[in-house]
Amino acid sequence: MQKPAVSGEMRVLMNHIYEYTKGVRSMILCTMNKKYEKQAVARLESRHISYVIQHVDERRINLFFGKKECMDAINFILKKSLAVLTPEEDFILGTLLGYDICEQCKRYCQRKQKSCFHIQY
Repeated sequence: MQKPAVSGEMRVLMNHIYEYTKGVRSMILCTMNKKYEKQAVARLESRHISYVIQHVDERRINLFFGKKECMDAINFILKKSLAVLTPEEDFILGTLLGYDICEQCKRYCQRKQKSCFHIQY
């Protein structure tokens, strides 16, 4: 009997879990279809990996997972949609996710200038 096919989204999640367990990353953000939420949570819980779920819309979720310390910090940041994070919150999140620090600095400065664009010096 043939095993059921694994969706692309679940394959990506399994790769992220592999990277996490090998110590490549301390925290991961995976945006996925809500229909895989229970399956994803079951995989994380079976491996005793901390996670936080943010509902994006009726079809998608942001699944953050990784070290407990990172999830504790995420719980403070995720009081609102990622789209409306302050430049500082966005910078912290990108840094926690391990994004390139120079790119995060550029993104921060660009976002900060936009938020301060109306101020005359």
